[in-house]
Amino acid sequence: MPIPPVDFTGIGENATDVVLRLKAFPARDGKTDTVSREIRLGGQVATAVFAVAQWGLRTRYVGVAGSDHHAASHQMELRKEGVETHLLRVPGAESRLSYILVEQGTGSRAVLCHRDSRLKLATTFLQKPWFQRTRLLQVDGENPEASRVAATCAREAGIPVMCDLDVFREELRFILPQVDFPVLSRGILEPLGGSNEPLVALPRIRAKYGAKLVCTTMGEQGALAWDGEHFWYAAAYRVRVVDTTGAGDLFHAGFAYGFLQGWETRRMLDFGCAAAGLNCMAPGARGGIGSVRAIENLRSRGRLHPKLYTERVLAEAAKRAQAAQG
Repeated sequence: MPIPPVDFTGIGENATDVVLRLKAFPARDGKTDTVSREIRLGGQVATAVFAVAQWGLRTRYVGVAGSDHHAASHQMELRKEGVETHLLRVPGAESRLSYILVEQGTGSRAVLCHRDSRLKLATTFLQKPWFQRTRLLQVDGENPEASRVAATCAREAGIPVMCDLDVFREELRFILPQVDFPVLSRGILEPLGGSNEPLVALPRIRAKYGAKLVCTTMGEQGALAWDGEHFWYAAAYRVRVVDTTGAGDLFHAGFAYGFLQGWETRRMLDFGCAAAGLNCMAPGARGGIGSVRAIENLRSRGRLHPKLYTERVLAEAAKRAQAAQG
């Protein structure tokens, strides 16, 4: 059967989230009460693909899961949303679980990840057309070799590649040369770029790995990108935070959606921040995915957190980065 073309393809993590809402995070050796317990579906790439599908684009998801009922739930929910789904089921293995502790008053969360070592996305499972019959590919660091193969296939066909990387592993150094648009968590800037200051690290990462544009997400401080000439910054939106789970996933989804719409960089970043903000207003990784209209409404009417950088600071940093590049 021929592989149909889609707009956005993601290969990477899915997870079943056990969300425990707490009155407050316990102190070390302490205790706290659980306010509620819910089981929800998540995972950074699966959630980004799910969101883009909700916004009306054609999508494809490639991942790995166990042989339990969680895998069936993932496949059912993605396909219900119209996502073309290719899920490798590993016999006898347990699907990935994340225990998410959410503080009731602030919405802050901590994540405890449970990974079955047998959950490997074998490269023999992959089909080249999955990554070449698309307009944009997203990879992550969950299965580095599978991500590298997928990104290489996409680049061979001239398909742009973005990534969601939030935990540093040495294998990432082999993925990044195949990525056009790295979208990175601030926590991995130092091992990749030698500094935790984004204005310093982003130009170094772009120069080292040959990206077209490199971006970092910074929570309430917004998002910053560098394209070799200019820094682009978007502040985060002030919202009533219920649960920050999935905020980064929705930023990536918003970035991908904006790229596929042909938007300029600042609008892409701002749309991603607004999508992330809305998602924080409901529990779960996918609980607050807003419509495109709702996101645009927040962009036009919402209040922003204080800006981390002024235009003058960005312009001066751009001059220094260009000078350092020679």
